Amino acid sequence: MTTLSDLGVSAAINITSSVVFLLVFALLRLQPFNDRVYFPKWYLNRKRQPSKVDGDRSISDIINLDWRGYVHFLDWTKEALKMPEPELIEHAGLDSAIYLRIYLLGLKMFVPIFLLAAVILFPINATGGKLNDDHRFLSSNVDKLSISNVKDHSKSLWAHVCMSYIFTVWVSVVLFKEYEKVMLMRLRYNDAPRRRPDHFTVLVRNIPHDPDVSASIHIEHFFRVNHPEYYLLHQIVRNGNKLSSLVKKRKKLRNWIDYYCIKIARNPNIRPTTKKGYLGLWGEKVDALDYYTQELEDCTEQVIFMFIFL
Repeated sequence: MTTLSDLGVSAAINITSSVVFLLVFALLRLQPFNDRVYFPKWYLNRKRQPSKVDGDRSISDIINLDWRGYVHFLDWTKEALKMPEPELIEHAGLDSAIYLRIYLLGLKMFVPIFLLAAVILFPINATGGKLNDDHRFLSSNVDKLSISNVKDHSKSLWAHVCMSYIFTVWVSVVLFKEYEKVMLMRLRYNDAPRRRPDHFTVLVRNIPHDPDVSASIHIEHFFRVNHPEYYLLHQIVRNGNKLSSLVKKRKKLRNWIDYYCIKIARNPNIRPTTKKGYLGLWGEKVDALDYYTQELEDCTEQVIFMFIFL
């Protein structure tokens, strides 16, 4: 059984979460330290320059202390909706314009569907009378607006069948028109007189590993052999998490070696020992300096391998 209070709670949760996310987005947008995140095109087009170097920045260069900026912090939403589409594309990019069209697409699809359902299906469901006659289940006034209130084998069910086809056709037509519009927008955007690097860029993933040559040489050889008329250059984007962890491990090993060297220098007659297990708590007991020296050499070889072959 669904009641109005249930619908109200669900609506309140969704509306509240949406408002909270919108407020967080708008407030973070006002902070100077987020300028490069929210306005990257301004820096690329040199419409905005960093005022100071990192060492000379004050608190006002990081956090917006002007209270007047918080009074109208949602005015950008009205400006974005009023802005012509070509200007919006030039200002924020094609993806932003398409993202805004998604919301308009939702209104185009669901507002007519809701109006048709309210005018045609709601009265039919409300007068079905099935829930009033069947006392086995608890029901509310909201349930009486659903198809569950229509009696079995009733001719009123044909209204639901017909409206299902109408809704399906309407959604298909709206999606087709929207996809056609977006496709034309992308074609015009890519056919713009001003050429950009993304017009000529292809993302290649899952490159097979070759133990004999580096990934850079492997990629260049592949494209020069298979696509010599189109290939110009390439840029490898690597996942440096593993290399970063190896560098941190090597630094820790170097610190351990320095620690034990100082310890031996203070007392040359005693060689410090350690255990190979986790945190040196268990395992085989070995000479600490020799053990960490060998570990450092192995880690250094892994770092060099990562630098050369990744």
